[in-house]
Amino acid sequence: MRGPLSFCALLAAALIGSTPAAAARIGLFDADQDIGPPAHRGAVWFEMRPAAYRVTGGGANIWGNADAFHYVWTRRSGDLHIAASIAFAGPQAGSDPHRKAGLMIRQNLSPGSPYADVMVHGNGLVSLQWRDVQEGPTRQIEANVAAPRRVRLEREGDYVYFSVAGPDGQLHHAGGNYRIRIAGPYYVGLAVSAHNDRRTESATFSDVAINVPVLADVPDTGYPARVEATLEVMEVGGAQSRRVVRHFDTKIEAPNWTHDGRSLIYNSNGLIWRIPVEGGEPVQVNTGRLTHNNNDHGLSPDGTQLIVSDQSEPDNLSRIHLLPLAGSDAPRLVVGRPDARSYWHGWTPDGRTIAYVHVAADGSAYDIYSRDLAGGPERVLIHSDGVNDGPEYSPDGRWLYFNSTRTGAMQIWRARADGSNPEQVTRDPAWRDWFPHFSPDGRWIAFISFGTDVALGDHPPNRDVTLRIMPADGSAPPQVLTRLFGGQGTINVPSWSPDGRYIAFVSYRLVR
Repeated sequence: MRGPLSFCALLAAALIGSTPAAAARIGLFDADQDIGPPAHRGAVWFEMRPAAYRVTGGGANIWGNADAFHYVWTRRSGDLHIAASIAFAGPQAGSDPHRKAGLMIRQNLSPGSPYADVMVHGNGLVSLQWRDVQEGPTRQIEANVAAPRRVRLEREGDYVYFSVAGPDGQLHHAGGNYRIRIAGPYYVGLAVSAHNDRRTESATFSDVAINVPVLADVPDTGYPARVEATLEVMEVGGAQSRRVVRHFDTKIEAPNWTHDGRSLIYNSNGLIWRIPVEGGEPVQVNTGRLTHNNNDHGLSPDGTQLIVSDQSEPDNLSRIHLLPLAGSDAPRLVVGRPDARSYWHGWTPDGRTIAYVHVAADGSAYDIYSRDLAGGPERVLIHSDGVNDGPEYSPDGRWLYFNSTRTGAMQIWRARADGSNPEQVTRDPAWRDWFPHFSPDGRWIAFISFGTDVALGDHPPNRDVTLRIMPADGSAPPQVLTRLFGGQGTINVPSWSPDGRYIAFVSYRLVR
């Protein structure tokens, strides 16, 4: 059902000599139909001047493993951006706060098709949603902008991104990304779901634009590449939703969670910053003369102290310093050698001892050491050929988990807290596993996995990576949490929320 469309299209055909096939088009789109199907039929009305689409849809939802909505679509392939200003029609009262109107790319027209979309909800929430596989679950990234004036869905290669416009009306990258393969040709268009199968809802899509983005070549996507960064938190169980805390036009790295659960600590441009978990303006943490802090930092078990790894000395070697979380003009040096780089990673539950990585100045050895903060000598915990990195103590203090190349593949290992009796935890050589981080109850580890396109002992920035989770005792294989463009800086340090419900991480986007 297309309402006034038939008259408008036929009149346009008569005036400009269009063929009947051309007359059947709905503006930029080829056709419309219900997906699902909803209990009540949907429709589209197209007004040519100014161009606008009023879409009415029923259906229970666009979510889970099957969708029910009205879809106005055309076929495309390759990279594509689709944008529109979206406004719900009719009063908010009586409507479901989760009614949805948005922009979608879809592999097929079945209810359980893989897809990605940007959806504006009746309550103002806007999110990037996707389904990886046919009849699979739906996941999302929630923006930190509500009730946007305009939205854009961006498909670039195997990634989807989204942009939103706030009060200024200008589109800005909303942050976050997801790696999903939708083969061309695919369907792209406008979607409306009532979120209540007993009724229909309508939305107007105006200034709709479909464009092929012009993306500049980035010959070196490694450390020299310019990136934008998104600080995110992700629900570990349930729907596994991701939420944008803040999007940055520069690089940030390695979030830690404060012990009250209200703030995140991260590094950027050599400085340490604190930001509310709910979003807002970052505040710099005073680290005195330490102005080249890297991404290996964390909080003491009691939440009062901050430990940082810094490279401010002329020799550029990383050294470890301790200071109050509130900041200090004079952080205390706790580990520093003239012949090695030292990177903090772990703290014993009693707060007395730290574990860290020593990298020989020539890069020939990566070993794990410990030291008591009250003083005394360094102790070698883990030594072998190759790379040993990312040490973290279990919450009960019995185990030290780390990643190692000792078998010829970068895998997660664990040893007794004193470094004895090492044993392998992950075993799939198709992954390069780094940085195991414990849930507060000690039952789970979350970690980042690179593909075998990455050098065996390396964890570079700006790569296809996967965040995974598994039981800490290795009793079940790892499961995927999410896929993103990330790498070095994404999740280097402990980043679980104190209640064990969320992890924090950073995703990236190349500036092109």
